[in-house]
Amino acid sequence: MNKYIRLFNTIKYLKFTQIYYRIFYFVRSRFGRIIRIKYDFSIPSNSMELNLIDSCKYYSTYENRTFTLLNLSKKFNEKIDWNFREYGKLWTYNITYFEYLKEKKDVNLIYDFVKNLESVKDGLEPFPISLRGINWIKFLTKYKIKDKKIDDSLYAQYYILLDNLEYHLLGNHLLENGFSLLFGAYYFRDEVLYKKAKKILEKELNEQILDDGAHFELSPMYHQIMLFRVLDCINLVQNNSWKNKELLKFLEEKASLMLGWLKNIIYTNGEIPLLNDSANKIAPTSVELFDYASRLNLKIVVKDLTQSGYRKRKKEKYECVVDVGEIGAKYIPGHAHADTFNFELYVNNKPFIVDTGLSTYNIGIQRDNERSTKSHNTVEINNQNSSEVWGGFRVAKRANVFNLIEKEDFIKAVHDGYKKKFGILHTRKWEFEEDKIIIEDSLNNNSNAIARFHFHPDINENDIKNKINLDNIKYKIKKYNYAPEFNKTLNALVLEISFEKELKVEINL
Repeated sequence: MNKYIRLFNTIKYLKFTQIYYRIFYFVRSRFGRIIRIKYDFSIPSNSMELNLIDSCKYYSTYENRTFTLLNLSKKFNEKIDWNFREYGKLWTYNITYFEYLKEKKDVNLIYDFVKNLESVKDGLEPFPISLRGINWIKFLTKYKIKDKKIDDSLYAQYYILLDNLEYHLLGNHLLENGFSLLFGAYYFRDEVLYKKAKKILEKELNEQILDDGAHFELSPMYHQIMLFRVLDCINLVQNNSWKNKELLKFLEEKASLMLGWLKNIIYTNGEIPLLNDSANKIAPTSVELFDYASRLNLKIVVKDLTQSGYRKRKKEKYECVVDVGEIGAKYIPGHAHADTFNFELYVNNKPFIVDTGLSTYNIGIQRDNERSTKSHNTVEINNQNSSEVWGGFRVAKRANVFNLIEKEDFIKAVHDGYKKKFGILHTRKWEFEEDKIIIEDSLNNNSNAIARFHFHPDINENDIKNKINLDNIKYKIKKYNYAPEFNKTLNALVLEISFEKELKVEINL
C-alpha cells in the first residue's frame, strides 16, 4: 500500500500534458511494434551555410580511439559501440552527444555514426538527438563541411525528434528539444522545425526562467547549461539573417536575466555552489559563459535573489549561500534533493562547508544517498528525508517552506517536511556577523535529530575544531565521500551533531 501512496504523492504534481504524452507514447510504441512502423534514417535535404562565432569548449575528449566522458574512458580498438552500456545510460547518452568533436578529421566519427544509425538505441532518443544536432551543426559550420550523407541523416534525425518531443518530461528536456529544433530550422531552412522551435522556446523560457533569472529546476549546473544553449541560439540568430532575427530580442532578454542570476549565485572565485544536481566539468564555467556573452554584446541584468529560494550573504571574510526555497519545479523535480535549509560556506575565497556534490545518475544506493537529507548541511530527523526522494529522479511528499523572515544579517524560516510523519516543524535561523555565523535549529517537539556540516577535502579535524565551538555539544566527526564531478569522489570530513529540540552552532571566521 505504501508504494501506491508514494506513487500518488508523486504523480499528483504532474501536468496533464505529462500524463497524456506518457500514455500516448507508450501506446504508440506498442502499436508501432505490432505493425512494424519504422522511421526513415535518411531524408533528402538542402542545408545552408551558417555564420557562427566561437562558442564554449566541452570537457569530453576523443584521442587514440579512446572516448573520455564523465571521467570514464573507453577504448574501442576496432568497431565503435554506440550502444556501450557498461558505464550506465548517461555515459551511453554522452557518447552520442558528440561533444568531443574538436578537429576536422573527427568528421569520420560522424560518418561511422551515420553508417550505424539504424542499430543505435539510446542515441535515437529525443534528448541525445537534440544535443547531437546542435553539436554537429556547430562542427560542420566551423570547418565548412558540406556532406550530403551527413545532412540527409541529420535531417531525418530532426524529424524523429519532432515526432518524439519530450512533453512527457517537460523542463530542461523540452527546452533542449526547442534549442536544437531552432538550429535544425536555420541549417535546413525548414519552416516546420522553426514553427515548433519558436513555440517551445517562447513558452518554456517564459515559464522556466524565474523572476530573479534562475532556471526553475534550481540547479546551478543546469542553469549554466540552459544559459549556454540560450547563448548559442543568440549566436545563431544574431549572425544569420533568416526570419528577420525575430527571436533575437526575446532570447537576449532571457540571457541577460540568466547572466544576472549566475553573477549573483557564484562565489568570488567563479565557482558555483553544488546545490541539487550540480557537478563541475559538465557545463561551461561561469567565466567562459560571461566571456561568451560579452562577445555577443549582451547586458547583464542583476536582480535580487528571490523566487529561486536561494539567498547569499557576503562579508569581507566569507560568502554563504543558503537554501530557503521549495525543492524546485513542482512537476519536474528530478534534479531536486531533500536538502531544505542546506547551505554552503566559502572562507577567504576557498570552500569550507560544502554540498556533498553529484557523482552519478545511475539509479541505486549511491544516487539515493546523494539526494538524501543526511548528505546535506541541514537537520535530519529520525533517519528520514525531509522530502521523499525516490527512484533516482522522483519526489513524493515535499517539504514546504514558510514564515520566511530575512534582513541583511539575518535569515529565518520554517519547513514542514517532518510534520506529517512526526508532527515536527523545523525552524532554522542564520545570523551573519563580520567574523562569525550563528546557526540556530529548533524543533517544536523532542526528537532524534542530527545536524550535519560537510567540509571540503582540504579541511582537517583541527580546522573544524578551531572554527566551530563544540563545547557542551554531542558530536562526531566522520568521513564521507565528496563528489565534485561525475564518477569522482574524494574523502572528506563531516561533523554530526546530535540534539533533541534546540541547537546553536557558532562558526568563528
